[in-house]
Amino acid sequence: MRWHHLDELWQVLRQSPVGWFVYHVGDTPPDQPFPRDQFLHFLDQIDRLLRDEHQEDYCGIVYADDLKSPTMVKIYDPNNLGVSCGYSENPPLPGWVLSRTSPVDLESGQVLTGNRKRWWNRLFS
Repeated sequence: MRWHHLDELWQVLRQSPVGWFVYHVGDTPPDQPFPRDQFLHFLDQIDRLLRDEHQEDYCGIVYADDLKSPTMVKIYDPNNLGVSCGYSENPPLPGWVLSRTSPVDLESGQVLTGNRKRWWNRLFS
């Protein structure tokens, strides 16, 4: 995905911001969708984080099941991408999953860094 595709995806999500679960992998999956205002705030903040920390001319770390009518979006943490090329026995899990259905616990074995935990906790305080 190129950056302009990400802009288009965010616009689609902003047009229908109600009913989205936001799962921060490594935490307990939410049992309720995010409130509209928190979801929109999350989109603004995750966009800023991705652009600040993924210094590439392409995005490439956000995947949607359908760019025009998404029901699930995986967002990989730019600080936990694993092997940049080649094969990995333990590919990283996404950092966040946005879904229209209640997410299941991915039982992440990855350790969340203090910076990322603080970012997530500070996001809605």
